[in-house]
Amino acid sequence: MRAEILAIGTELVNGQKLDTNSAWLSRRLLELGIEATWHTTLPDELELIVAALEVARQRAELVVITGGLGPTLDDLTREALAKLAGVELVLDEPSLRHIEEKFAQRGRPMPERNRVQAMIPRGAEVIPNTLGTAPGIWMTVPRKACDCPREESRLALGLAKPRTLIVALPGVPSELVAMWENEVRPRLQRQLSRSWVVRERLLHCFGLGESAIEARLGDLTRRGRNPEVGITASDAVITLRLVARAASETEALALLDADESWIRQQLGDLVFGRDEQKLQHAVAGLLEATGQTLATAESVTGGLIASRITQVPGISRWYRGGIVAYQTPIKAQVLGVSEELLHRHGAVSAAVAEAMAQHARELFSSDLAVATTGVAGPDPDERGHPAGLVFIGLAYPGGVRSCEVHWFGSRLEIQSRAAKSALNELRLHLLRSLEARKPA
Repeated sequence: MRAEILAIGTELVNGQKLDTNSAWLSRRLLELGIEATWHTTLPDELELIVAALEVARQRAELVVITGGLGPTLDDLTREALAKLAGVELVLDEPSLRHIEEKFAQRGRPMPERNRVQAMIPRGAEVIPNTLGTAPGIWMTVPRKACDCPREESRLALGLAKPRTLIVALPGVPSELVAMWENEVRPRLQRQLSRSWVVRERLLHCFGLGESAIEARLGDLTRRGRNPEVGITASDAVITLRLVARAASETEALALLDADESWIRQQLGDLVFGRDEQKLQHAVAGLLEATGQTLATAESVTGGLIASRITQVPGISRWYRGGIVAYQTPIKAQVLGVSEELLHRHGAVSAAVAEAMAQHARELFSSDLAVATTGVAGPDPDERGHPAGLVFIGLAYPGGVRSCEVHWFGSRLEIQSRAAKSALNELRLHLLRSLEARKPA
């Protein structure tokens, strides 16, 4: 079944705000076995919205709209839907009472302008909004028979031939989520007559490029297989998206489990997490599993490693603390890196990264310490080291080592990727440490 999502708001088109609703809705639709085939973003202009709705109702069985349900003159979704259906807007008395009650709870009278939020196209149904003042709209509109999608898709929603279901929701994310979970999703589930389920799984990798990872997977990413496997790259993290379709949830999960097992066999330690898990979560789990504590000493990453690791709840049991030693003198005065070493090798060097890690480990009495030093750019440093050159030092019981990485991009991108590289070095060390503890 095909769906289209329309995000309405001039602030979305001009880049003032990011449309996060469409991505969220696509994921929720997929859980119901509905594929969002189109995303359309529109300004607050009535004729453009109506024109987009005309196109959407011809090519999709379901259209979900976000935004344009507020009380101001540029909130035009209600008017556009009425024009599309060729009907007038009528007052929904229960919605008006709800809006008045919302303002009364805030100790304020309802402005007359908010009355428009209780207007809906004649024949449409209201979707209650318990969190805000903008009710949603549930309605169907006719579709030209000559452009009607597959019969089974239309029947799946229980629609009289040939019609398109339109669901309009507020643009406020918290209201949209609550209305979807409490009202829209249950109703769609009741109407859907499909006998199959869709489940999704994300696997995240670090340490190899997108094309190299795809090459290791063979024909796993070919079109038409089940599960479908897609591959994307974002800020040096490669994500595999597995989508399984089956007659039952048990069967769908079994398909996902089989593919995940095969992927992990092919990619090994490149895979660090599933679904919402980030590198810092993987590191935190391994710190707990090994019972080791961590400290950080950062220069080029400017505290990003510490920031990310402390995003994990409960990490205070394993993370002792960190230092941002950005200027060269601070590396000597606070961390205790010898001035002779700094003079001989320079602040951007493997030797200094190792010394920073060693001294941080001693300073914080931790089992492990990771350090970063490098050139964030955009220009080379005074010794001619290029932007993107980063050294990562890792100190551990009985030793210290370092590695050199090279990243490209903006200053912020280099810093972010350097922090991820450091977290990944920690992860790999902890994995080896955990493996070494297993009985032979």
